[in-house]
Amino acid sequence: MTEKEKALILNFKEIHKEDVPLVGGKGANLGEMYNSGFPVPPGFCITAYAYEKFLEETSIKDEIKEILSNLNVDDNDSLQSASKQIQTIIVTEEIPSEIANAIVKAYEGMYKSQYDLPKSVGMFINAAREPPFVAVRSSATAEDLPSASFAGQQATFLNVKGEKELLEAVKKCWASLFTARAIFYREKNNFDHFKVKISDVVQKMVDSTKSGVAFSVDPISEDRDKIVIEAGWGLGEAIVSGAINPDHYVVDKNTWKIIDKKISKKDFMITRDPTGKNKKIYLDEPKRSSQVLSDEEIIELAKMVKRIEEHYGKPQDIEWAYEGKKLFIVQSRPITTLGKEKQTSMKKPLGEPILKGMPASHGIVSGQVKIVFDVNNLDKVQHGDILVTKMTDPDFVPAMKRAAAIVTDEGGITSHAAIVSREMGIPCIVGTEKATQILKDGDIITVDAINGYVYRGEKTEEVEAKEEKHEEKPKIPIEQIKTKTKIYMNLGIPEKIDEYKDLPIDGIGLMRVEFIIADVIKEHPLHMIEQGRSQEFIDKLAEGIKKVAAAIYPRPVVVRFSDFKTNEYENLIGGEKFEPKEDNPMIGWRGVSRYISEKFEPAFRLECRAIRKVREEFNNVWVMFPFVRKPDEVKKALEILKSEGLERSDDFKIWIMSEVPAVAILPEEFAKLDIDGTSIGSNDLTQLTLGVDRDSETLGKMGYFDERNPAVLHAIKRIIDGFHKHRKTVSLCGQSVSVYPEIAEFLVNCGIDSVSVNPDAVESVKRHVAEIESRLKYIEMAHEDD
Repeated sequence: MTEKEKALILNFKEIHKEDVPLVGGKGANLGEMYNSGFPVPPGFCITAYAYEKFLEETSIKDEIKEILSNLNVDDNDSLQSASKQIQTIIVTEEIPSEIANAIVKAYEGMYKSQYDLPKSVGMFINAAREPPFVAVRSSATAEDLPSASFAGQQATFLNVKGEKELLEAVKKCWASLFTARAIFYREKNNFDHFKVKISDVVQKMVDSTKSGVAFSVDPISEDRDKIVIEAGWGLGEAIVSGAINPDHYVVDKNTWKIIDKKISKKDFMITRDPTGKNKKIYLDEPKRSSQVLSDEEIIELAKMVKRIEEHYGKPQDIEWAYEGKKLFIVQSRPITTLGKEKQTSMKKPLGEPILKGMPASHGIVSGQVKIVFDVNNLDKVQHGDILVTKMTDPDFVPAMKRAAAIVTDEGGITSHAAIVSREMGIPCIVGTEKATQILKDGDIITVDAINGYVYRGEKTEEVEAKEEKHEEKPKIPIEQIKTKTKIYMNLGIPEKIDEYKDLPIDGIGLMRVEFIIADVIKEHPLHMIEQGRSQEFIDKLAEGIKKVAAAIYPRPVVVRFSDFKTNEYENLIGGEKFEPKEDNPMIGWRGVSRYISEKFEPAFRLECRAIRKVREEFNNVWVMFPFVRKPDEVKKALEILKSEGLERSDDFKIWIMSEVPAVAILPEEFAKLDIDGTSIGSNDLTQLTLGVDRDSETLGKMGYFDERNPAVLHAIKRIIDGFHKHRKTVSLCGQSVSVYPEIAEFLVNCGIDSVSVNPDAVESVKRHVAEIESRLKYIEMAHEDD
């Protein structure tokens, strides 16, 4: 086993989509999105290996096997009894100290000071910091996989706070692998109970004011040009569990027009009280009947949903939340129910429909009504019956498996149970509001889950059920789209270039070397110099850069010299000896100020030599200086470059990054330097222009960190104009252009030469830029005619 496979804890920043065996589908997806720049709340995963270690070291695995050995899952009483026994065994067992300590340490890392402070000072600071509320969610290694939706099979615990509560929630998540419905589901789908392992996702809670779910395609009609969003007030549990009838919005994926809105009456919302407990608040008018998301938020969310779909390359089911004005993505998983054969004909029933709801899973069927209010009545549903219930709860899966159709009073098309019904191919209508009041046990009804109607009686006459068809809107192949504005890509992990090299990019506009240093080299460069291992550092750094340069040659690779802050350098092996303690490393000893210092210059020269070594084979490698504060420091850094054999030429460009407002205030002073251009780092520029810590939860809620702020846009325009005046090129490599289409339009209008975006945004940004350029060309032609 590798070190990663033996890890008890993995932080989101260490997790990618291929890590499903380690952290389950949910954990892998969250890590993938977190590292791809999506707005995912921070957190960590307690690995599946930790769960296995818990079972082995406590010797409870054999007890569980014995209980499951002769279980008949179709016998509801036996199933419920076995589930209860196993869960009791797990939650009453003590977690071995090695695992418990690792969990507590990771949790403390979310709020305690990570600096090496004097003990008395550290205790004082940490005592003033409250442990955060976290959500603890199970993530099974077979959950959220493309071939099987395990939606709702395991557990979620919200508003967990403190070590004791966290450890208890972890055990409950492990125990949730053996709920009755989970055992039933695995047996019926031929999953080995012990090959399906479980990880726990521990994630900072979003104190959401509104939340919900979204599908990147219409899950009912399977129209891939539509995005479906469901929204409610407060925390998302009311929607996911089907407890309320949410607002329902449909957005055209190509035009971004809202083509359908159904504003429901939301009877209540769930919020978090000061003690961290979920609190149900019943709503009065007008809020009860108000539209949850503004039209602008609907479009913002829809665009984010499309980006996530494009990132994964397949339709996605997404949970989202707004905390104030800030959008968060809580989880994303593939939609597993598309492309299944649907029944499209029925025998026409007599009379008018008696109920109308929302079709959640297509199909038409007749059968006998069985009303179920709780899990104790599941046995009354026999094969071919119509399961009627107040809400579609995932605990009902065993009965759903036997049912011919499902009808509910409440819930939306994106509830967990609705997803499972689609996977099972069972017709389902949700949100009828009064099915359990109008229908009685033994009634014969026909469920038309194509149109959302319920009729009395059995189908009699064969008719064709018509569904609206939507023609696919043809798109120009991306390879045929040409833009004047170059579209570059941001890259941090060299190995990823094999996945991205065929994207329609003009080059790499930002290659970060920090990943190579932190995850491959792992040692402080001054520590390696002290040990006489300078060449090892050079060779490993050059190897990573070379992999990228070779993969996309002759397109350029703009390598940003290292931009670690002191606390990050200190974390490297041997780093504590060479790094000072800084209260605010974000604006401390970083960037060019580090390269030209007597202490760090020898390490910077190693980076220069790695660049020169790669350029001996691949001359498409350029360089960029980060966090530039004043022209004089750049001049000194250029002298060091020159002494290492790196000078400006036709095939060797040197850029600086514009992140500090000084560059925006005096752009021409920087543009006069012996450089080829600049790349605007919109993240730091926004932070420093507005005086806003972009990691501040409080300011984030209040909408203070926003690259669209007029002051930031004014700063960007000054940089573009100032550098263009001296015939220097200007790019932008921050997150903003990947997230906000209006910023892309602003940049093109300002005449920017290139933008560098995240891999998942390459195609959408390129299409958008092409549209903007086409409009500008049309306007210019119109002015010429005038």
